[in-house]
Amino acid sequence: MPTLRVNSAAEAAEIVRPRDVLAVGLGPAHPIGFLHALGGRDDWVDLQMFGALLTDFYEVLTKPNVRYRSGFFGPAERILRDSGADVQYVPADFRRFGPIVERLAPRVMATACAPPDADGYLSLSLHAGAMVDELHRCGADPERVLVVEYSDAYPRTFGLPPEHQHRLHVDEIDVLLETDAQPINLADAEPADIDRAIAQEASRFIPDNATLQTGIGAIPSIIATLLAEGDGGGYGVHSEMFTNGLMRLHQAGKVTNANKGEFDGFSVTTFAAGVPELYEWLHENPDVRFLPVDVVNDARLIADNNRFVSINGATAVDLYGQVAADTIGGRQHSGAGGHEDFLAGAGLQIDDSSLLCLRSSVETPEGRLSRIVPNLAPEMVVTTPRHQIDVVVTEYGAAELSGMTVRERAEALVRVAHPDFRAQLEDAAQQLG
Repeated sequence: MPTLRVNSAAEAAEIVRPRDVLAVGLGPAHPIGFLHALGGRDDWVDLQMFGALLTDFYEVLTKPNVRYRSGFFGPAERILRDSGADVQYVPADFRRFGPIVERLAPRVMATACAPPDADGYLSLSLHAGAMVDELHRCGADPERVLVVEYSDAYPRTFGLPPEHQHRLHVDEIDVLLETDAQPINLADAEPADIDRAIAQEASRFIPDNATLQTGIGAIPSIIATLLAEGDGGGYGVHSEMFTNGLMRLHQAGKVTNANKGEFDGFSVTTFAAGVPELYEWLHENPDVRFLPVDVVNDARLIADNNRFVSINGATAVDLYGQVAADTIGGRQHSGAGGHEDFLAGAGLQIDDSSLLCLRSSVETPEGRLSRIVPNLAPEMVVTTPRHQIDVVVTEYGAAELSGMTVRERAEALVRVAHPDFRAQLEDAAQQLG
């Protein structure tokens, strides 16, 4: 069908049938106005939706006969689930979102873009992710519908042509909608002293000229700030998510992206989320390139980077070195994402390292609990297996686990546990043999 330019999000929402299948990308790819407009309808018979990391509370997900499958939970998914909405987790790392959606073959796909340029191309802006190929397939199929929402608030960003164009042409699009939607404003979490202590310890493992991957949260943000303010430099960036902290590292003149390997000269990422300043800085910035997640999260390409350092978090680590990073108390909290990909890639070269940063304990209504535990099962699900783990960092130091025996690992982890729990962890290690 020729491109249909609609005048309102409500008009675009009418393209979805009462019984239909709709897919959107992760977080920053969400067409915010379109998704909100779906909430104005009450005629759903069986609407199945697939996405990840909701950036708002979309009313459509509270409607009867609407089912939402998420590949990654954020606060909105958790709240909707707990309030009774049909929101369910699909276990999959980020790279597998692509095959999942290809098998699903949703009749409707929707994404957010930057405004069209003079040649009719719309940059995919803040998200390449796992959906790029399926967006093109959807646009080429006369039986399917590709909905694109664009706003001046979304930056025009670049891929790496010719293979990774990071854009759609207006001729591929079935329904084109202009709105004034703003990307999610994701400010850095306010760090506590304990987070600063962990970040300071982790920074010891980041040499000059390292290539960095950072996750979301207070600790990676502090690490980026420490590096920006420090004496080192010559860093590269190869990160699933591009953050406020990585922008500040660029702004401090500490990023050169030299001698990285496959992607010399560029910071590479697959999506970005942060404050408005980040989006303004990314607009038409050739130093940052957005590539599909199956490229960015490829362990071989990760390992090809010079002195690669991965910085991520966890909810718990057991004495075997198994990591829980997406469940708490048996409940889905986030998702697998690229956690294992970056830990795996960082373990393939002798000059690489992966840092798992977490507080040694957490306060709960039942009292203080250790986040170094004897064994994850059955309370938590393993996100990353023990053979991928390198360095675990708490406010009490760093446990360097790579190459250690099972016994040595347990001893090292007990040393970085909260002092209140060390004796019982030592007893548990003896009982585990």
